Amino acid sequence: MSPEGVTPSLLPHRLGVHLVDGGANVGIYAGHATGVDLCLFDDDDNETRVPLFGPKAGVWHAFVPGIAEGQRYGFRAHGPWQPKKGHRYNPAKLLQDPYARGFEGEVTPMNTPGAKALLSNRDGTDTASLVPRSVVTAEPGGSWQTPHPRIAWEDAVIYELHVKGFTQQMEAVPEELRGTYAGLAHPAAIEYLTSLGVTTVELLPVHQFASEPHLDDTGLSNYWGYSTMGFFAPHSAYATADARAKGAQGVLDEFVGMVDLLHQAGLEVILDVVYNHTAEAGWGDRVLNFRGLDNHSYYRHQPTNPGHYDDTTGTGNTLDFTHPRVVQLALDSLRYWVQEVGVDGFRFDLAVTLGRTGHGFSTRHPFLVGITMDPLLGGVKLIAEPWDVGLGGWQVGNFPAPMGEWNDRFRDRMRSYWLTDTAKGGRHHPTAPELATRLAGSSDLFGHTEPPLMRGPFASINFVTAHDGFTAHDLTAYNGKHNEANGEDNRDGTDNNRSWNHGFEGATDEPEILAMRRRSIRNLLGTTLLAAGTPMILSGDEYGNSQGGNNNAYCQDNEIGWVDWSPAEWKDDLRASVAHLIALRRAHRVLRPAEFYDGQDHDLRDGNPRADSAWFTNSGAPETEEWWEDPATRVVQFMRSLGEPGEADALLIINGSRDEVEITIPMDDGPVWHLAWDSAWETPEGVEDESLRPGESTQIEPTSIQLYVTRP
Repeated sequence: MSPEGVTPSLLPHRLGVHLVDGGANVGIYAGHATGVDLCLFDDDDNETRVPLFGPKAGVWHAFVPGIAEGQRYGFRAHGPWQPKKGHRYNPAKLLQDPYARGFEGEVTPMNTPGAKALLSNRDGTDTASLVPRSVVTAEPGGSWQTPHPRIAWEDAVIYELHVKGFTQQMEAVPEELRGTYAGLAHPAAIEYLTSLGVTTVELLPVHQFASEPHLDDTGLSNYWGYSTMGFFAPHSAYATADARAKGAQGVLDEFVGMVDLLHQAGLEVILDVVYNHTAEAGWGDRVLNFRGLDNHSYYRHQPTNPGHYDDTTGTGNTLDFTHPRVVQLALDSLRYWVQEVGVDGFRFDLAVTLGRTGHGFSTRHPFLVGITMDPLLGGVKLIAEPWDVGLGGWQVGNFPAPMGEWNDRFRDRMRSYWLTDTAKGGRHHPTAPELATRLAGSSDLFGHTEPPLMRGPFASINFVTAHDGFTAHDLTAYNGKHNEANGEDNRDGTDNNRSWNHGFEGATDEPEILAMRRRSIRNLLGTTLLAAGTPMILSGDEYGNSQGGNNNAYCQDNEIGWVDWSPAEWKDDLRASVAHLIALRRAHRVLRPAEFYDGQDHDLRDGNPRADSAWFTNSGAPETEEWWEDPATRVVQFMRSLGEPGEADALLIINGSRDEVEITIPMDDGPVWHLAWDSAWETPEGVEDESLRPGESTQIEPTSIQLYVTRP
C-alpha cells in the first residue's frame, strides 16, 4: 500500500527526490510512459510502491510524506513495449533515479546467474535484486566554506589525475585512505601537488559509474569511469570504508570535504564529465534507468528507424542533445556540482556530441549557449574534448568562448617533432611552421572568432599525454602499444602513438638509451609548459610513471593503471625539472600570455626594441619564408616580450636536430639574457648562472631546449 498523505508535488518541474518539511518532493521524466511507481525499500529490503501523479509536461511527480535522509528507492515505469518505435517499457525492471545524489550497491555482473534479466527485453523477472538502490541525501550546501580559488586561465597549470590511481601507491598517505577522496585531500597528497606548482586538478570521472558487461568474464573492470550511471552522485567506491559505512550521505560528505580541503590549499577542482553516453550501452544491453524511463527521448536514434541507435560515441548509445530534457539533465547536473558541491569546472568528454543538432555540430547549440551564458556555469572553467566518432566529429577550435579545448594538434606536433621526426633524422616536408604555430598559442585554431582573436591562447589546452594513450615515459620507451593485459589481443588502443623507443623496446639498463629517453621526456614536458596556452600534465609524468607500454589502461585497476611512486634519483630529478619549469612560468608573465601575439614591437611605449614575438635562425638572423619552408630547419629561436616595465623578456631556443649546434643570440639593444633552464640538465638544482649578451654565441646540445630570460 502507498503511504498515506501522498499528493501531487507543488514543484512538479523539479526532477529528483528533494527533502522538504514532512517528506520529499519527487519528480522524474518519462514522457512516453503510461504510469510510474516510486519504489521505497525499508531496512529489510521490502518494497512499497507509490504511484506518481502525471504526466505533467512528461514529468511524473508527488509529495510523499515520511521520506527522510537515507531512504533507499527506485522507479518502475509502465508503458508500451514497441522496440521498433523506440519504446522499451517493462515494469519488472527496477530503475535508478537519473537525479539520485547517492547510490547503495552495485550492478550485478552479467556472468552472474540470473543477471540476464537486466537485458532490455520483455522478461518478467524482477531485477530489484540485481541493481543498486538510489538513496536520498540532504543537500550538501553550507558544509563547505572556502571560496573558489578562481585561478585565471592564463595562470592555470592543469594536472589530470585518477582519484584512486593517484594515491593508491603513495606511501605517505595512510593505507586506509589510499585510493579515496580523503586520500586525495590528505596533507601528503596536497603537499605533493602544491610543491609541484600545479593550480588545478582535473579528476577522471567521479560520477557514479558501472563497469561494462564485456569485462565481467575477464576479471577486469572499468577503471577510468567513462560509463556513467548517475550524473549527480559521487562514485561510492572511491570513498573510504568509514564514509561508505555511513551510507550515501557519508560518501557525499567526504567528496565535499575533499573539494573544500583542496580549495584551502589554493587548488581548483575540475571534473571530467561524460554526458555523451551512459552505462546502458547498446540497444539490447542492460536496463538501468534511461532506457526504461524513456528510451525514445533520452537516446539518439536513426531518423527513419527509431528502434536503432545513432551512435556517435562508439559506446553503443548516445544521449540525444536535441531533446530539451537531455539538455536540462546536463545543465541541472552541472549547476549542482558547482553550486552545491563546490567544484570549479568541467572537462566534457566527446564534447562534439553535446553540440550535435539534427544537421551536425553547431557552435550555437542550446547546450553550448546555455553553459557559456549561464551566470553560474559561465564563470567556471569549461573544457571541451572537441571530437567524437560521428560524421564531422573533429571540431577543434569551433567551441564558443570562454571554453578551452584539448589541442590534439599540439600533442601530435610535439610528439612528432621530438620523437618520430628525430628518430628518422628529420622530415622531407617543412615542420618548423607548425611547431612555431603551436608554441605561439595556435591562433590558426582558436583565433577565428568575431571579433577576431577574442578567445586568446589559453583556449588551447596544450598537452602531450593524457589518460588515454602512452605516458610520457612510455612515449620514449615503446614504438608500439603493449595492451595484452586488456584481453583483446592487443587490438584495442590507438596505433597513432608517434612514439620512439630510442633503440630498444621497453625496459633497459643501457645508460645511453636511458639518458636519451630522460631528455626526450624533459623536451616533451618543457615545450608543454613553455608554450603559449594552458598546459596540462598527466599525473605521474613528472615522476617517470610507466604503464608498461599499455596505451589503453581503461580496465587496469591495478599496478598498470596506478601511478608508481617508487623512489629513484632520476625520478626526483625529473620532478625537480617540472617544478622548476612551472615556477618559471608562474614568475614570468611573458611565458603565459593572455592574448595572441601580433608581432609588433613596443618601442613607442618604453623604448623596448623587442617585438611581442619574433622568430630567428640559429645564426640570429630574422626569419625568412625560405627558412620556414626548408624541411632541414630544425633549430628555431622564439623571442617574446610584454614590453612592460618590470617584466622579463624570454628567448626559447629549440634544437630538434641530433647534432650540437652553435647559436648566436639575436642582436638588439635589449638587456642581457640569463639561462633559466636547459633540457640537457638532468636537474636544475645547483646549476651555475650563465648569461649572454645580444649578439654573443653559445652551443646547444642535440635535441634540447634552452630558455633564457632577462632580469628587469
